[in-house]
Parts: sequence; C-alpha cells; structure tokens
Amino acid sequence: MIDLSAPRGANERRSAYAIAEALAEQKRVRDGEIDAVVLKTIATVLTSFGINDDDRRELRADLSYLRRWRKSVELVQSYTFRAIITVIVTGFLGLVWLGVKAAFDR
Repeated sequence: MIDLSAPRGANERRSAYAIAEALAEQKRVRDGEIDAVVLKTIATVLTSFGINDDDRRELRADLSYLRRWRKSVELVQSYTFRAIITVIVTGFLGLVWLGVKAAFDR
C-alpha cells in the first residue's frame, strides 16, 4: 500500500493520490465484474436444474417445506428411538423382577 502520510512534495502527493484512486477504482470494477460472473453462473446452474429466475420464491418455499419435513422426521425418529429403548429397559427390568420374585418364592 502507498504511504500517503510521509512528507513529500505536492506533485508527489498528487501522484500518490491519483495512483491510490486508480487502484481503488480498478478494484471496484473488478469486484463488479466478479459479482456479475457469479450471478450469471448461479443463474446458469439453476437453469440447468430446470429452475427459472421467476421460480425463486417457489423454490424457497419448497426448500422451507422440505426443511420442516426433515426436522419433523428427525423428531419422530428421536421419539421412536426413545420408545424402543424404554420398551427394552422395561422388559429387562420385568425379567429381573420375575427372577428375583421366583428366587424368593422358593
């Protein structure tokens, strides 16, 4: 980076500012070009999947629905796992209880 704080003559300072401004403008132009290329690439990829630019709201709603569906399925799986563990533990404790009861009934 150019150090604009160092003491210089007026012409050198003007040159340094001009160079700094030119570099900043070049960066802004390059960033704008990069943004345009990225947007065009995304539009091309979405179009290749059969999604038009007009369908973005619909696509967002579909993805939101799929997220809610996935979370509900994960919740059901969690409850199912808990229920299976509860049944297994209850069965094991019942078996232990019957064994203890049989041992004391002799």
